Amino acid sequence: MLVHFWGTRGSISNSITAQLIREKLFNALKKSRDFELDTDDKINLFIDNELPFSVSGSFGSNTSCMEMRDNREFVVCDCGTGLRDFGNYISSLAQQGKIEFPKTFHLFVSHLHWDHIQGFPFFVPAHIPGNKIKIYGFHPEMEQAFIDQQKVRSFPLSLKDMRGDISFTVLDINKEHLVAGHKVTGMKQNHPGESYGYCFEKDGKKIIYSTDAEHKKDSESEEYSFINFFRNADLLVFDAQYTLLDCIDEKKDWGHSSNMLGVELSVRSNVKRLCLFHNEHTYNDEDLEKSLLDGRKYVKLYDKDVDLDVHMAYDGLEIEI
Repeated sequence: MLVHFWGTRGSISNSITAQLIREKLFNALKKSRDFELDTDDKINLFIDNELPFSVSGSFGSNTSCMEMRDNREFVVCDCGTGLRDFGNYISSLAQQGKIEFPKTFHLFVSHLHWDHIQGFPFFVPAHIPGNKIKIYGFHPEMEQAFIDQQKVRSFPLSLKDMRGDISFTVLDINKEHLVAGHKVTGMKQNHPGESYGYCFEKDGKKIIYSTDAEHKKDSESEEYSFINFFRNADLLVFDAQYTLLDCIDEKKDWGHSSNMLGVELSVRSNVKRLCLFHNEHTYNDEDLEKSLLDGRKYVKLYDKDVDLDVHMAYDGLEIEI
């Protein structure tokens, strides 16, 4: 199974300005002075091997959206602005004759804050007759939240005017659900407005999607519950929006966690891969790269015998499970 990240920013989209691009170009050209780059192959090798990701790429600008791809039905977590890019990609495949519509799309919503549903009005497959768009979540008011964001004063097209077959299913937090071959369970998380994490199990693989969750060091019972929820996951997608200092000081009770807490919980849960997610919108690429490197260093400080694979999510990242 392939996990593809279409949107990884938290709270609000992060703009990529002309000045930021200029700074990346300047740093890349400065670094290139010591290299002979007279062929395309040499240029590509230089980009791949000599430049940090913060210079050669970008962590992106879209809000939360993650796809779990197995070449059958489509399963997606959250409907942030990244959902628009996902929909455009799928639609382009259809236009090229690589897939055929109608298709079924399963969309799981962690919670109803705007950065997690704002991409849905721009989701092209939901505008195409015959496509089935099945939206799942644990909030009874979920459908109303989607209706409200497309009321006439906020958007020119109402939800009922979208031509796809759109349905909403409120899940029972106390039950296991079977969706597109995945065994799906949920867990309530500490976040304003109530957020829920998801566990997906299929073909012997376990993926945890746990964004918008604040983990408090002084809550042993809650910590133990999450360790059980995360246990033996092949991939844990973890809210690491803030630094540890912000989590325990200035931004305490804001509903988010840090890279350090992600490492600790992953090690204690025997997680194989940790992907830091819901990136702070005020952090630039250098800040996020430092957070990733700090997290990787902390693994060995926390437990030198553990081999935990740590990633920082970015728009376009793919992880094979």
